Formats: sequence, C-alpha cells, structure tokens
Amino acid sequence: MAPETAIRFVKAEANGNDFLIIDAAAVAPAARAEFTRRVCDRHRGIGADGVEFVRSRGAGFELALFNSDGTEAELSGNGTRCVAAFYARHGFRQGEMVTRAGPRAARVLDGGGEMWIIELDMGAPQIAGRERIAVAGRDFEVFILSVGNPQCVLLVEAFPQDWEALGMAIANHPRFPQRTNVAFVQVLDRHHLDARIVERGVGPTRSSGTGTCAAAITAIASGVAATPVEVATPGGRQKISWVGGSPAGGGTVKLTGPAWIVAEGMVFPRAL
Repeated sequence: MAPETAIRFVKAEANGNDFLIIDAAAVAPAARAEFTRRVCDRHRGIGADGVEFVRSRGAGFELALFNSDGTEAELSGNGTRCVAAFYARHGFRQGEMVTRAGPRAARVLDGGGEMWIIELDMGAPQIAGRERIAVAGRDFEVFILSVGNPQCVLLVEAFPQDWEALGMAIANHPRFPQRTNVAFVQVLDRHHLDARIVERGVGPTRSSGTGTCAAAITAIASGVAATPVEVATPGGRQKISWVGGSPAGGGTVKLTGPAWIVAEGMVFPRAL
C-alpha cells in the first residue's frame, strides 16, 4: 500500500530524463515499488521516469532508485546528477553518491538557482564484447557491457524506423535475464555521436546518463570515436570522457551535463 501522509518531493530533469527526489525516510522500503508506479504516472501522479529515494551519508548521499514501473535499479547517471543539482542549491559541491552499483563521486562544475552542471565519476566499465542476437526476425550485432547497470549498444548507420519497439524487444530478450538498457548509436565524427535510448523499466527516454556513457564507450572501444565524446539525444547533449580504458574495459568514465530543478511540492498518496 502507498504511504498515508503527504510527502514532500522535488522534481528535476537532466536533458528530459526526469526524476522525483524524495526523502528515503518518507516511504518504507516495502512500499516504494507501488508508490513509485503511482507517483510516476503522468496522468494520475506527478509524472517521472523514476524516483530517487535519498538519505544523507557523510559528505554525500545514499540513493535508492526505482524505475517508473516500480522495479529497483542499480543507478541512473542522470538521476544521480539530478540529486546533486538539488543539493547544490543548499551548498553541496562535491561528495559521494552511494548507489546499488557502488559509490559515484559527484562534483559541481558550474551553475546556480535551478540549473547546475554536474560531473559524475561513473567508474570503470565492464565489457563483455560483441555478440549476435536475433530479434523480430532480424539478426543484429550488439555490444554488451555494464556501467553499473546492464547495457546493450547497436552502432547503426541510420536509426531504425521501429527503434522504440525494437529496443523494447532487445531489452526483454532471453539473452538478458535481468533485462537491459538499449542504445542505438550513430557516429557523426570521432567526437560526436547521436543516440536513441530505451531503458528497462521505463521505455524510450529523451536521455539517459548511463546509456550515453555506454554509447561513448562502445564507439571508443570499437575504434570509431575518441575521448572526449559528446552524445546527443532528443533531450540534449552530454559529454563523456574515458581515461585509461581499453577494449577490455577498465579506466575511468566521467559524465558531464546539466540538471534542472523543475518543481517542489507535496504529493498526497491517497489521491494516487
């Protein structure tokens, strides 16, 4: 059941990838899945791609991320930056964001008021490499990796007209028993990519922090791009640098981009 009392929320977005930020103490862990499904509904709730349940932890914060379908995820690059942006309004400048995927160092580079530029250290990617999978009667070469959560990337000359449906089919393919995020990536030049992203538990999104990281890593590891890389999505642009890595993985990936505070208010769970 959803909680019974009014709950404070902050809504933030990073390139159109939107999140609600809520005090972890306000919603019991057992109630978070149902609460998230209801509050993320874009017609009967506030509307968002997910909820970041946050508690203070030393100089940083501990985050529990739930996707809009109520499933818990390891982390969100954009969601973590949204949390950092909200607390930047209250003096935060750098510290650790502890996620299910481990700690991620966040640093405020610029901004003020409602908009902040946040750099997030995403750590070292784990690369499984290339495979071929069959989906919807077609055969695709995919690049499989993890940036703290599972990613599947397809380098394409042009975006398939059915990329949304195709991305959902790949995300739920038996090859990925825990499901996966999917990115279709066009290489514009060695430092610029264009991407379309489907996130497990959410669907097609205007942006994804981990998805843009996966896009950049795949292009660099494939030899068709070089760090730093700017990745454009329908929601905007983010910069990814990958230092010390190789086609086998390793090194350090940093994600930089804007995050905006959209609204603050109260949500009444009985009305959801």
